[in-house]
Amino acid sequence: MSNPIDDPGHGHSPAAWTAVTIMLLAFVVGTYFFVSHNEIGVYVSAGLLVVGLLVGWLMAKLGWGVKGPKYVPKGH
Repeated sequence: MSNPIDDPGHGHSPAAWTAVTIMLLAFVVGTYFFVSHNEIGVYVSAGLLVVGLLVGWLMAKLGWGVKGPKYVPKGH
């Protein structure tokens, strides 16, 4: 059993969900552009991947991360 105080929350926060959604979209679109041999689209998708990482980091810093003041965990 894990101690609820030590439990990191496994990323169930708005910051994590937003970052993962943006990065998943970047991978899907990037894969499409890669298969269709669109080099510029692949680079734009790589940039979108970095944007997703930065958005997640920024939202966590603004309090929407697991230990942030704006995050309210849901009961099970």
